[in-house]
Amino acid sequence: MKKFLRSGYTTGACAAAGVKAALIFMTAGKVVSEVEIIALDGTPLKIPVTRVEKFSDGIRAEVKKFSGDDPDITNGASVFTTVRKIFGDEIIFKAGLGVGRITKPGLQLPVGEPAINPAPRKLIQNVAAEFKIGGLEVEISIPEGVDLAKKTLNPILGVEGGLSIIGSTGVLRPMSEEAFKNSLVPQIDVAKAAGFDELIFVPGKIGETIAKKLGFPDGAIIQTSNFIGFMLEAAAEREIKKIILCGHLGKLAKVAAGIFHTHNRIADGRLETLAAYSAAEGLPANEVQKILDANTTEDAAQIISANHLEHVYKKIAARASLRAARFVFGKLKVETILVDYAGNILGRDDITENL
Repeated sequence: MKKFLRSGYTTGACAAAGVKAALIFMTAGKVVSEVEIIALDGTPLKIPVTRVEKFSDGIRAEVKKFSGDDPDITNGASVFTTVRKIFGDEIIFKAGLGVGRITKPGLQLPVGEPAINPAPRKLIQNVAAEFKIGGLEVEISIPEGVDLAKKTLNPILGVEGGLSIIGSTGVLRPMSEEAFKNSLVPQIDVAKAAGFDELIFVPGKIGETIAKKLGFPDGAIIQTSNFIGFMLEAAAEREIKKIILCGHLGKLAKVAAGIFHTHNRIADGRLETLAAYSAAEGLPANEVQKILDANTTEDAAQIISANHLEHVYKKIAARASLRAARFVFGKLKVETILVDYAGNILGRDDITENL
């Protein structure tokens, strides 16, 4: 039987629902337990409201985030929205506890602004327009966001102090891979805005550690996770001139084999690639079989080392660079550095050897 995944609503939709609940209280003195808002794609959303109360000089509403079947780290977190009446017709947005501020150029908002993205702002503006009461100050807080933000890319992107209020429409559909991929791309925008046109792509912490040891600037180091091909395309679209791939042998050997989504459930070929290149360098058939039978690339590396074939890594690195450049039709240059779990550099292509 086919399982239908449940949709949820974004932090931006939570904030918009909180604004509506607060404005109902402000204008009619009524406490509601649910509101309906219209997402930016036209989807009606009925969102429960945990509480509404008079708070300080405004009205504060609490809405708990519901992510449906998307594994979002903010699921269940309380989003507090405090609404205050001000002079004029403008809506001013403020970042409360757990909501970050922009500290680097290259994102959707200018430096200094609360990290409340344009789509959630539009959603809130649409809600406020229903009441026609003029200017408002809207402060959004997610107390858990102080800690949750440390599990996101916000510190790298230059969003400090908490989470970003995000969402393109208000509806959170369970497409976690697409959402995750799209969350990686702003790293490139921030790096480009900082003046970098040569970037270091690292699939994980091992590559990042080596990149920093080699002296590459933090602002140019970009996390790709398993989505190396997707990020190469994003870099090419933004006219980045050069990418240096720096990561574990097990990930980048796949790139040498033309695999650009490197999750092991999508595609593999690590051991086969190592076996093929080692065989081409003269490794005896019985040793090639040992590589194919190895449990991990680290085990395979021991076989390569025992046969004094470490120079094979240079060829694999060069092939990864070639395949990656071909993947984006030569729109940017690619160089490669292969490392092991211990952080040792196993091999580089000809260009990176001069770094």
